[in-house]
Amino acid sequence: MPDNVRKLPNGLWLLLALIALVTVYVIVQKNNLPGASESETPPLQGGISVEAGSEEDFMVNVGRRIFFAEGSAALDETALMTLDKQVEWLIKYPQWKVKLQGSADDPGDAQAQTALSQKRADAVRDYLASQGIARERLLAKGYGRDKIGTDCPEIECQSQNRRVITNLQETPEF
Repeated sequence: MPDNVRKLPNGLWLLLALIALVTVYVIVQKNNLPGASESETPPLQGGISVEAGSEEDFMVNVGRRIFFAEGSAALDETALMTLDKQVEWLIKYPQWKVKLQGSADDPGDAQAQTALSQKRADAVRDYLASQGIARERLLAKGYGRDKIGTDCPEIECQSQNRRVITNLQETPEF
């Protein structure tokens, strides 16, 4: 630290700290976007602005993909964090129904893939229901390899296909 900065009196340090604190406060207040509609979230970095309670809001601010380990339908800590955000959002916006689409890109024949993908979709449905989301709002369907994102031999690519996607539905029936 330069000598001239080190020699500042204690009162001046306090004043500089206060100025910094006020500056941060002003920046935070300025970013609250006064006058914005309550149904619109503030723009994210990059200028993305989505309507609160919309599908876009769910995708951008909550997340709709839950990933699984190979051969497993167990929910890990990351999955539970995403699911907890989904629960909070779905409670706030009860007009939405949810179709949980399970996929599998694991070793085994087509029948085993379909069964595993159904177990994954069921695990997500059961967790959401256990946290207060009415089962009538939830449909779990396993698609095996029918709805994988990319067909590839690399483990990194295959792991992206071991998932459940939460799709919102406004229609009264699935």
